[in-house]
Formats: sequence, C-alpha cells, structure tokens
Amino acid sequence: MNVNPILLEVFKNRFISIAEEMGVTLNRTAFSPNIKERRDFSCAIFNDEGEMIAQAAHIPVHLGSMPLSVKEAINNIEFNIGDMVILNDPFKGGTHIPDVTIIAPVFVDTRKKPQFYVANRAHHADMGGMSAGSMPISTTIFQEGLIIPPLKIIEKDTLDRKLLNLILNNVRTKNEREGDFAAQFMANKVGIRRICELVEKYNLSTVREYALHLMDYSEKILREFISNLINEKVSFNDYLDDDGQNSEKIKIAVDISIANNTLILDFSESDQQVLGNVNAVYSITLSSVLYVFRSLVDSEIPTNAGCFRPLEVITRKGTVLDALFPAAVAAGNVETSQRIVDVVLGALSKILPDKVPAASQGTMNNVTIGGIDERNNEPFTYYETIGGGMGAAEGYNGASAVHSHMTNTLNTPVEALEFAYPIEVIEYSVRRNSGGIGKYRGGDGIVRDLKLLSDAEVTVISERRKIAPYGLFGGKGGAPGKNIIIEAGTKKVMPSKFSLRLKKGDRVIIETPGGGGFKSE
Repeated sequence: MNVNPILLEVFKNRFISIAEEMGVTLNRTAFSPNIKERRDFSCAIFNDEGEMIAQAAHIPVHLGSMPLSVKEAINNIEFNIGDMVILNDPFKGGTHIPDVTIIAPVFVDTRKKPQFYVANRAHHADMGGMSAGSMPISTTIFQEGLIIPPLKIIEKDTLDRKLLNLILNNVRTKNEREGDFAAQFMANKVGIRRICELVEKYNLSTVREYALHLMDYSEKILREFISNLINEKVSFNDYLDDDGQNSEKIKIAVDISIANNTLILDFSESDQQVLGNVNAVYSITLSSVLYVFRSLVDSEIPTNAGCFRPLEVITRKGTVLDALFPAAVAAGNVETSQRIVDVVLGALSKILPDKVPAASQGTMNNVTIGGIDERNNEPFTYYETIGGGMGAAEGYNGASAVHSHMTNTLNTPVEALEFAYPIEVIEYSVRRNSGGIGKYRGGDGIVRDLKLLSDAEVTVISERRKIAPYGLFGGKGGAPGKNIIIEAGTKKVMPSKFSLRLKKGDRVIIETPGGGGFKSE
C-alpha cells in the first residue's frame, strides 16, 4: 500500500485527538483533586497486538509502560464486546499500586476479535495498604495496597459489582474511588466510539495500515537521530539517597553504545534490589529510556510503538531497575524513574554536550496526608507531587518551580486543596537561589508549607536530600531539598523518606531541590 503523506498526517492527528479527548473526559468527570486538578492520568490507543498507536501528552512514566499492561491483559483475558479489564499489578506491566489501568477492546463490524484497544491509567489517591495514600515506607509490595491482576471489571456492558465492592472495601475513600473508576470507564467509551467513527469514515484496512505506517515513521526518525550520534561507548552513574530503610546510597549505572543503528542501554551494573520501596520494575526503566530519547529528537515525532524499536534496554533481574516480586516498588515509579533519566542524560552529555541539560531536581517530592476530616467526619487522602528546579543547558537557564522529566502533572491549586482537605497552605513560593550557579543557572525549587487542620498520618517520599542534582561542564549542582516538620511547636529536619502521625496544628514543610548549573561562570 502506498503511503499518502497527507493522509499520514491526518491519521497522526486523528489518533492523537482520540487519546486527548479520552483525557478530557476523564479529567472533567473525575471526583478526586489528584485527577481533576493535577491531571495525574494518561490515555492511549493500541492495535490488536497491544502495540501503542498514539498517546495523549500526559504522564511519561505512565505511557511508556502502559503497553506492557495492555499486552498482559490480552494474554490473560478473552475480550468480548462491552468488556473492560482493570489491573494495577506492577509485576504485570503496571508501575505502582495507586496507578490503576482500565483497558477496553474495540470491535469493528462483525469481527470476532478486537481490532484495537483503548486504555487509560489514573493515579488513585488511595488503594489501601499500610498508610494513607498507598505510598508507604514499605519493605514488600503487600504493604502497599490491593494488588489487582488483569480482571474483567465490566463484562458485556455490565459492571461486576462484586469485584468493585471488593476493591472499595480495601480503600480509605470509597466514594472518591468509585467516582474516579466511573470516569475511567467513560473515557474508554469515548475512545471506542471515536475509533469506530474513524473506521466508518476510512474503512478498517486503511486505519490499520496507517497505524502501522505511523509506527514505521517514528522508528525511521529515531534511527536517523541515532545515525547522527558519535559512535562511542559512554557511561554514567548516579545515586539514590537511600531506600527509606537503610542509609546506604544506591547506584544507578548505564553504559550506552550503538550497534546496527540501535541504541543499547545496559543498566546491568546498577545495584541489587533493596529492602525499601525504591525498586523499579522493568516497565519503569523502559518508560524512562523512551522519555529521554523522545525528548531529544527535534522532529515532530508521534509517540508510538515505533519509538521502542531502535532501543535495546538491558537489565539484570533482581536489580533495583528490574526488581523481582514481592519487592516494595511504591517509589520506583516516582523516584527511581527520575534517577534513570538523570543517568541516561548524564551519559549522553558526553556526546551531545550542546543538547543535554544538567540534572533537574531529580525527585517528585511525594506527599501523602490522610485521616478523618473534622469538618465532616469523613476519611480523606491527599496526594501530591511537588515541582522544583530544572537543569540549565547551553544557551538557557533552567526553569524554576516546575515539574520535570517523568512527571507531567499540574499542582493542586491552593483554593482546591483547602476546599477538599483539612489543610491550610501557609506558604507556596519559589525557593530562591536554590538553582546551581553557572554560565547558565539552574532553576529554583519550591517551598510548600502545609498546616494540618485535623490529626493525620503524613508520609513523604523524596530524593536529592543528600546527593545534589549535578551540574555539567563546570556548572555547580543545585541545592539539595529539605523536609521539615513543626510538631507541637518544635521544628525538626526529617530524612528523605518518613511516615508519622501528626496532630492538628502541626506543619509539613517541603523545600524542593534546584536544578544543576551549566558551564563555568
């Protein structure tokens, strides 16, 4: 079949617009501030083999790993018209337990097998586990919440109320979870309807063919990018502060080489998996690598399965980047993914010095607060990741007070936060002079000061509190972050990862890292 370049562009935008419309539906119908305000969700569409055709511009750590969830569902479930499958198991293509994926088949005409799939993944503010928010300082995945393998949550358009009740009986905020699940179901229904309309307009064979052409197109662009790289082996390593259980730093290392116009990224020298929760499953490592190279390509490349083809990601089973069940993995998704990006960019800076920035803040500064809201005696769980400074690069300073790399969420506006939760925001400001000094200066971090208006359990999972974000080519590193609590009037500096119960009137202050500087002044 000849490829019509105009039609290729049409299909690229039609596929992307379907994923985007799914996201708008999910955003506007969700119950939780984490989804409707922060937009901590992602949507994508897939072909009949589970290969990603298109994604919306949502969360990088979700989207690179979602194909593994879809393929896991395809391999384990016989789909019928009107079915939807739920899963969150990190060892079956998921990321961490709060990220719940809903997958639906798209049947066309009278064909007996799905021709496409639509899927969305949303971070639920609580999925059970040992601490509110399902982001505990854990030592095993069993402490992190309810683990859901691929199961039909909707069968032939009928909701499995027994399964839903089982899930809701294991979470702290039932009504909010049920509302968010309903939003996810509706997002998939929008995707199904739009794909069927596309097929009706162009016919099935044309739609399927151009989905494959788009993958080939993305592969071609990425291979052209690789062909222009200097063909030499480069290496880099960086460290996580600790795992929340022990104080030892944890090495993340990569060797990058090129063979047969394929980039080979070998993470085998990274440390073994640890007792704490910073272990990442393979899908996280793959997702982080995809993000880096997708970001470095200047062309308007559609993000799809073709982007994976020129990349070979090597790990060792049982390491912190390819953990084995039942390792604790809650922070692998949010923290270790950031460090993977840092080491890949650090290695690439040796062959792309004018393109690669210094390290950004390198953490998502996860804060979860949960308890009983004294205003209505109802349970609440608040979850947020907090932005920081971006690394500087050739020709520009790093941006201040923004989310970077593997997170692409918004913040929770002060008004929405104080309306939804028994929390008062005392300060929300730029952390001045926290960016690394250099010819081009790193961006500054954020100060987020929260006062509790009810007794609550507080968990913070963060990084870059001991080891600063690195600068490049003589630029200085950004300032490390700092976690502070004020308990009964006494100020205490806390470690990078902690969980404790605080009283009404106590405060949690998060000072996030600045980005690294670039070049000597």
